[in-house]
Amino acid sequence: MNRRIKVHGKVQGVFFRRNTQQKAIELGLRGWVKNEEDGTVTVEIEGELHSILAMQSWLRVGPPDSTVEGLEISQGEDQGYLEFLILQ
Repeated sequence: MNRRIKVHGKVQGVFFRRNTQQKAIELGLRGWVKNEEDGTVTVEIEGELHSILAMQSWLRVGPPDSTVEGLEISQGEDQGYLEFLILQ
């Protein structure tokens, strides 16, 4: 199962990507996270539905020092990711 999530709010410059990577690994998810030019962060995750739902719940709050204003969630096709990366 695959989800792409765009996170809006104060989500850059607050270690959002690093914390997201740690949470994804903890949940057994694969994929990536990256900062976008418009100030959002995009997360693409693959894994079991219960882990994806747990990650979505976590992203609604975000790590300390971030302020999440909203999520845009879309379903995608599995890409066969082997790990969870921080993209530049």
